Formats: sequence, structure tokens, C-alpha cells
Amino acid sequence: MINVKEQVYAAIKSIAKNVSDSYPADWLNLPAIQYVEEDNKVHEFTDGKEDKSYVRYRVDIWHNRSTSQCALDVDKSLAKLGLRRTFCQDVPDASLLKHKVMRYEAIVDNDTEFTYQP
Repeated sequence: MINVKEQVYAAIKSIAKNVSDSYPADWLNLPAIQYVEEDNKVHEFTDGKEDKSYVRYRVDIWHNRSTSQCALDVDKSLAKLGLRRTFCQDVPDASLLKHKVMRYEAIVDNDTEFTYQP
């Protein structure tokens, strides 16, 4: 298992003032971005240790006008980490806010932190 959550946060924290790894508590400060580690599992195990891990992150963006620019910025920032976008969708939201869900994944070498694509 590898923890790359800090790198994900560092990559997206400048995109909006309201960035968190939990459901947004502040709905007055938009856009709001939530990033969640959805999966972190063994990808390669040799000689009694985990060599590579598969990771998947979900990013939710809420805005009262448009999520497009934030989504472009998130995509550019996470691509620099080697995470590949595998899903992007606008989601109807009962709050009438614009809501976009994006998913990113990669295989990470646990020693070097190099990323590979699944």
C-alpha cells in the first residue's frame, strides 16, 4: 500500500479555496472540490512484499456557475502526477449546483513512486 493522498492534495489545493478530502462543510465558498481515495490495492507482490499499488481517486466539483474550468485545472494537475482520467460526468444535483464527478487511476511503484497506467 502506498499513500499518495498528500501529493493529490498538493496538486489541486490551489485550484479552489474550498478543497477537502471530506464532503464540503462550507457551501458559501464555491467552487468546492472533494477528493477521495476510492481504491488502493496490491497490483504486484513479489518476494514477500508489495512492489506496486493500484490507486483510484474520485474528484467531485461543485459550483454555482460552471465546473468546466475547475475540471480542466484538476485534470492538468493530476495528469502531472501520472494519474489518468478514466471517468468524467456531470451529475444532476438536487441543490441546483453544478456537480461534476471525475475518476483518476494509476499504478504506483511503492519504492520510486513512478506511475504506470493500468
